[in-house]
Amino acid sequence: MGYIEITKKSIETEHICCALGAKQYEHSVAEKKKWLTERMDEGLVFYRLDERAKVFIEYLPAEMAWVPMEAPNYMYINCLWVSGRYKENGHAKQLLLHCKEDAIKRGMDGIVHIVGKNKYPYLSERRFFEHMGFELADQAEPYFQLVAWKWNEQAAMPSFKKTGTTSSKEKGVTIYYTAQCPFAVGVLEELRKVAEAKSVPFHAYKLTTREAAQNAPVIWTTFGLFYEGEFITHEIMSANKFEKWLTELLAHQKPRPSQ
Repeated sequence: MGYIEITKKSIETEHICCALGAKQYEHSVAEKKKWLTERMDEGLVFYRLDERAKVFIEYLPAEMAWVPMEAPNYMYINCLWVSGRYKENGHAKQLLLHCKEDAIKRGMDGIVHIVGKNKYPYLSERRFFEHMGFELADQAEPYFQLVAWKWNEQAAMPSFKKTGTTSSKEKGVTIYYTAQCPFAVGVLEELRKVAEAKSVPFHAYKLTTREAAQNAPVIWTTFGLFYEGEFITHEIMSANKFEKWLTELLAHQKPRPSQ
């Protein structure tokens, strides 16, 4: 059982793990593949287990990352995912070490990644990265943490840009997202229908350039949900969970869903 790197030549015929086997996300997976292909010219690597499984790492030079941060000469991990029966088999470590080896070959000073203060859906667990040698580099409200693993002790520690203000000026529900995650793209219309059924204004803004993402009003640009200008969650909620949260909010004015 080995690993393979997805290339521009192979991406159309190889699976990319995200939303694997989910028919309803076929269109958004195609968007993700297009997004990946465009980033590969910028140094992005998609490296996965050579099995039909959700076991992969996706990374690129931090200067090219769609995240509001300052991390010159670091590699940034977009996503590291090991699921199901493949957990606890050393895959996460092997994928991370592959990223480190590649970063060293490119003359980089370290690796950065966004984790959560606690355990949250769609965010990596901090504990694993700390175990591998990462340390806290910066924090952003309400729960985002930037962790770094650097082997050049003279290198500056990465930080979030202060433009990541986690606020929005729109009324009602506002979502910022990119094509980086098929789940984010695929669920939007369902969320829109829920909001419209409750007469709640709904705005969705797709971040289509690196510059826009690096100056976005949200740290985790893959998906960020706001209500009345306040950041609520990065979690890509299902339509059912979104409806439950919105119903409770409208009835009791509770601004934050359970994480």
